[in-house]
Amino acid sequence: MDEALRVNHTYAKNYDRKLGAHPAPKIVVVTCMDPDFQTSPECWGCRRPISTLSEPAGQRTEDLLGELVVSTRVLGSKEIMLLNHTGCGFTTFTDDELNAKLTALTGDASPASMRLFSFKDPVENTREQMKKVRSHPWTAEEESIMMTPRQ
Repeated sequence: MDEALRVNHTYAKNYDRKLGAHPAPKIVVVTCMDPDFQTSPECWGCRRPISTLSEPAGQRTEDLLGELVVSTRVLGSKEIMLLNHTGCGFTTFTDDELNAKLTALTGDASPASMRLFSFKDPVENTREQMKKVRSHPWTAEEESIMMTPRQ
């Protein structure tokens, strides 16, 4: 953590403040929180502006939907890319299994049953996420929403 903060301090000293004056991401990339995902614009063949949002298993939670609404309606994003991947850790359990395991481990069932966003099929999971984004009344119908399950 200390090294990350040191590097960020150096980065902040050299940051071009004009880049952050009014962000205008053309693409919003929603990924799993898996650290293997590359989130820099360059890895997608894009230059700035691009925005990357990471969620558990790339789920479209209410919080994330709010971020997508702001990105498309306020910041001017025109495309939303939803990325999932095979081998996701969220496919290794069910919500019920993990809730039971955590209750047994901690001896505390008070937060159970939590929605932990487990799933089995990344393609089907992404399709469901696309439906959720497209069906929200505040996400623009003209937005291009692309599904990309990654191997």
